[in-house]
Amino acid sequence: MRENLWDLVVCALPMNVLLVSGYWPVIGTGVAVASSDGKISLLVPEDEEDLAQRGWADEIQTFKAGSLEDLTTTVEAIRCPLRALSQGFSAKPVRIGFEALETSEPASYAAMHLYGGTMRTLIEETFSVLGVAPADEALDYLRARKTAFEIEKIRTACRIAERALQRGFEQIKTGASEVETAATFRQPLSASLVDFPEVSRADGFAWCMSGANSALASAAYARSRPKWVAPGDLVLVHINSYADGYWTDITRTYSIGKPDERRQAMYDAVFAAREAAFGAIHPGAKAADVDTAARDVLKTRGFGPHFKHSTGHGVGFSAIAADAQPRLHPKSEEVLEIGMVFNVEPAIYIEGYGGLRHCDMATVTEAGAELLTPFQCDAGELVVNG
Repeated sequence: MRENLWDLVVCALPMNVLLVSGYWPVIGTGVAVASSDGKISLLVPEDEEDLAQRGWADEIQTFKAGSLEDLTTTVEAIRCPLRALSQGFSAKPVRIGFEALETSEPASYAAMHLYGGTMRTLIEETFSVLGVAPADEALDYLRARKTAFEIEKIRTACRIAERALQRGFEQIKTGASEVETAATFRQPLSASLVDFPEVSRADGFAWCMSGANSALASAAYARSRPKWVAPGDLVLVHINSYADGYWTDITRTYSIGKPDERRQAMYDAVFAAREAAFGAIHPGAKAADVDTAARDVLKTRGFGPHFKHSTGHGVGFSAIAADAQPRLHPKSEEVLEIGMVFNVEPAIYIEGYGGLRHCDMATVTEAGAELLTPFQCDAGELVVNG
């Protein structure tokens, strides 16, 4: 904030409110205000106050989104409370950073409120403003470099995913549809609060793509279909789990029955690329070099044209965001730093036959890469027998 000459930063996107205050808004109406002297204030709907108290804000004020006596919009409901909150800061005109650019925001609920361009209007109406400027790059920078507290939260989200992947694996069977198979992986995510009492909110998403459909997983999103899982199929399962707003991005590809020569060659190539990528991770390494390490292995083994996306991207505050730092991309100019968390996802997609992706999560430490998903890490553990 000092570098940008901001007196305040105002955040309304849930991932940035979480970054600043430790509170993850449920429906996206909460607002966080951070001052250059270290004060954190929150304005939250009344029914989310208990969640806000779990964070580290110095001040929490609430607002009532509506009532039977008053039909109003969120912007109208928050205007006066935000003006009152602003009075707790300097009476002099201040320079304010806010969210102005495009981004990818993980879903915090079934429907989300996004202030969009109205947030700038609200700021100008409720604060004594000297200047308003986009703070997106600074917030992106901070989200990319996790604290020890944030990494521990991500570890918990990974353990939730581990539980779901193991339970789902035990229930994979031929004759079940991809949709039904995905549901067996999703259910443990929804029920994970039973086994993780330290977490307030946990859940996630799961998709299954089998046989020739698994080759379609190179797209920007996964999609389960009514297709039946058949003997000899590759079954690609993608999971995004979360714990209190901290996300994962994990994929495992199972083989129905012992892999034949072709499938085994794909497993061998992907796991060799994975090993090469992890070997290239250390503080100061170029993100592009990690991509090159994985890509060169797949090229050498004849699968180069079938690796159709980058080797990874930042994860933690976001789930599926190709622009999240660091980007393990052939053209990336980013350099790895301690605390960065990202996925490593070498893959092979052969149209009309099948796809195989193994997506892990890792963080950069002084010693190199720390694997945050140390489960189902051997091709032999991914075979569904019987």
